[in-house]
Amino acid sequence: MKRFYEVASHQRVGEGWQVTLDGRGIKTQGGKPQIVPNEELAIALQLEWGAQEEIIDPDRFHLRDMVDYAIDVIAPHPDGVAYKLVTFADTDTLLYRADPDEPLYARQREEWEPIVTAFERREGVTMKRVSGVIHTAQDEAALEKLRARLTTLDPFSLSCLESLTSIAASLIIGMTALEPGQEADELYAAAHLEEEWQAQLWGRDEEAEDRKRKRKLDFTMAHALARLARGEG
Repeated sequence: MKRFYEVASHQRVGEGWQVTLDGRGIKTQGGKPQIVPNEELAIALQLEWGAQEEIIDPDRFHLRDMVDYAIDVIAPHPDGVAYKLVTFADTDTLLYRADPDEPLYARQREEWEPIVTAFERREGVTMKRVSGVIHTAQDEAALEKLRARLTTLDPFSLSCLESLTSIAASLIIGMTALEPGQEADELYAAAHLEEEWQAQLWGRDEEAEDRKRKRKLDFTMAHALARLARGEG
């Protein structure tokens, strides 16, 4: 699609903010007014539109797509997304580890345990650690507490959380990324510790590295949305 506007800006609309293209407020892909909660996020969305060249590249709309998803899909049914996300806790990457006599186990414990224990303290839950790949169900009381916590999140936070959790295969990583002061690079590296371990042992495949770079960009943008949704520039 050719670029059909000259100027991308933003304006105040009621209690929120909206990007404008040549003075006209934009809508989501579902046809709803794309109203966001603060000016910081509106500016970031405006910059995405402003950065488009003569031919619009849909792959460069990282924030727009997550914001549209929050408004069109999550806002009408937030509890459904919260319940879906909790299923990741039952197979969370950070809870499934190598056997204790394997070298990888020590690395997992060193990098993952501080993240998991901080998560447990913050959320008031206890998670089971598992050696091996055989599924071990988490306590329903812990899962229910996490469900209740997730239902308190706004649609924009749930949108980025769904992306973060899916990419990391870890609700623990996803929810940790929502906390102020967290670094996206460090959390992404922790989530992909085993993948990096295997690459160091057996070498790197260029196609796999390309996919990894794309996933990392998606993770970083989802983390950026979490900050922007809180009003942090």
